[in-house]
Amino acid sequence: MSHVAAKQIYYDAVISIRSKREHKQVLKSKLNVKRRDSLLLSMFYAAAGIVQIIVLALSNFALFTSGILAVFSFIAAYGLFSVKKWSVWLVICLFFPQLVFGVATLYASILSYTIYQETTFMLLNIALTAFIILYFVSFVYVAAKRKSFQQTSA
Repeated sequence: MSHVAAKQIYYDAVISIRSKREHKQVLKSKLNVKRRDSLLLSMFYAAAGIVQIIVLALSNFALFTSGILAVFSFIAAYGLFSVKKWSVWLVICLFFPQLVFGVATLYASILSYTIYQETTFMLLNIALTAFIILYFVSFVYVAAKRKSFQQTSA
């Protein structure tokens, strides 16, 4: 490989890295993202709220607590996205009802799986286990980083 070709490859790589960096900065400025971790956490809480709305609809609106938890999940998602001080405490307070909801639903699903051994119940059990684990991880992360969330908020 010639010296000129090596310079061209290096130049192309630098341009590519710069354009990726500029693209991320443009996207970050358009979304007004203050922290990357708060964006991921807010996406998780918004997704959890959507799932709970679906659970509410599938239960023919009998599980009204699912709707209440969904509303608080959406509020937490907004607070985390805009890095508000109160969002840390909402996430911490929301953890315990969400944990009870997830564990109770998982328990009922496991009982249903022992009676009706279908793959849908097994997939539901796996999804509920992932839900509980992700809620626990997000709770621990926010609780551990609560001071940094409160310092960066407006």
